[in-house]
Amino acid sequence: MIRRFTSASAAAFLLAGFAAAQAPQNGHRVRRLLIHNATVIDGNGTPASGPKDIVIENNLITQVTQLDPVALGRGGRGQAQADAVIDATGKYVLPGLINNHAHLQEERGGKPQPIEYELNIWLACGITAIRDVGSPTPRALELRKMSAEGEIAAPRIFVYPMFEQVRNQVRNADEARARVRSLKQMGADGIKILGIDRDIMQAMEDEAHKLGLRIAHHAGVEETNAWDDIRFGTTSIEHWYGIPDAAIEDGVQHFPSSYNYNNETDRFRYAGHLFREADPERLTKVLAAMVNAHVAWDPTMDIYEASRDLQRAQTQPWFAEYLHPTLEEYFRPNPTNHGSYFIGWTSTDEAFWKENYRLWMAALREFDRLGGLIGMGDDAGFIYQMYGFGLIRGMELHQEAGFDPIRIIQQATGNNARILGQEDKLGRVRAGFAADLIVVNGNPLENLKVLYPTGVDEIRDGKTVHTGGVEWTIKDGIPYHAPQLMQKVKQMVADARARH
Repeated sequence: MIRRFTSASAAAFLLAGFAAAQAPQNGHRVRRLLIHNATVIDGNGTPASGPKDIVIENNLITQVTQLDPVALGRGGRGQAQADAVIDATGKYVLPGLINNHAHLQEERGGKPQPIEYELNIWLACGITAIRDVGSPTPRALELRKMSAEGEIAAPRIFVYPMFEQVRNQVRNADEARARVRSLKQMGADGIKILGIDRDIMQAMEDEAHKLGLRIAHHAGVEETNAWDDIRFGTTSIEHWYGIPDAAIEDGVQHFPSSYNYNNETDRFRYAGHLFREADPERLTKVLAAMVNAHVAWDPTMDIYEASRDLQRAQTQPWFAEYLHPTLEEYFRPNPTNHGSYFIGWTSTDEAFWKENYRLWMAALREFDRLGGLIGMGDDAGFIYQMYGFGLIRGMELHQEAGFDPIRIIQQATGNNARILGQEDKLGRVRAGFAADLIVVNGNPLENLKVLYPTGVDEIRDGKTVHTGGVEWTIKDGIPYHAPQLMQKVKQMVADARARH
């Protein structure tokens, strides 16, 4: 005979065993942590399901147990004992978000900015892992170690140093291979390439594959494009340069004769013309070839949004309390700061960029339809994008592109884990995986804005209620209370403004 449970009796039955357990302390791992009564969105693209209990022991998920009356009536497990409990009733639990295009920045424009500022924001935005692309290597490796050992409140850090052909004076294939070997010996997890010639790219990628190093390619207007990534085996193409230009019929973007690539206003102005110059049939062939060669695409859709709507970018609501004055100053138009190119930006520039986004989004949908692996990163610290907030804005832009929120969460979790080669450890709410999870006040499938740490306003019973935000970010089994982290950020910004 099947035992019948009402929702009330099931809840009482499950709470009985741990009523005395307390909520965890911010930044303190316990031996056994229970997340109770959660609705779970996994990172594999399956629908939300719950209620569930998730048991974390030290730094691993050890149990994910169904709590619904049907499962309990069929002999499902009862309550789990725990040293601390997070009550997730009415809340959603996701794998920790992964930011696959991040920058560890302790200065902007040569002025110091505390690293705790961005680390705290990342965690408060639910980001439990970052792929750092191109930061100064010794410091990035030091922060990676400190994060892994729990010495600082920080996401996991995967270090992809810059392979700089010119600055490191890599002149031939032998020197390219030597540079790759030196990065491996240094402890790099992968390599970022930018501004690279074809023969150098071929040699360095071949050596990187032999050594097990993954490669992120920030293509520019240069000799190499997506066809080279396809041929040489790049792991992921960053942003979108390299893809449409590989589909231009005569192989050359039609710049005006006055164009200067090193003038960033020129560079970004005419970047907004690029997708319309690509031949649609050729573009589909490029995308299909990327899929066949297992080249992923990390489009970082947030980072160029100011180009299509500068006023929106300059007046984001979280700037009021959380924008550090060093970063604020860096954002202002200034030809000496990379990405601060809005000098003489026009309505015509914005119109071209709006069309560029439309075509870019269509290409991303086509890449997905063909079976391509799409990831996410925010490239924040440039172009009016704040750390963490930029990744969530990128998720909103993927929804604008036509992706279902379930797929978007998969792109920011399970897909990003695959790009990192960590799909057997990260990006899932699954027993045996690392305890990297977030507890969210609200349903991100209904409104991705609930992921913003500043929350959202809702109307309930005719009254305005402020809700939303990530409540807990659990990284490597360590629970961080997101509101406390953001309070620290707020105070940090207030103190810096008082000194500024």
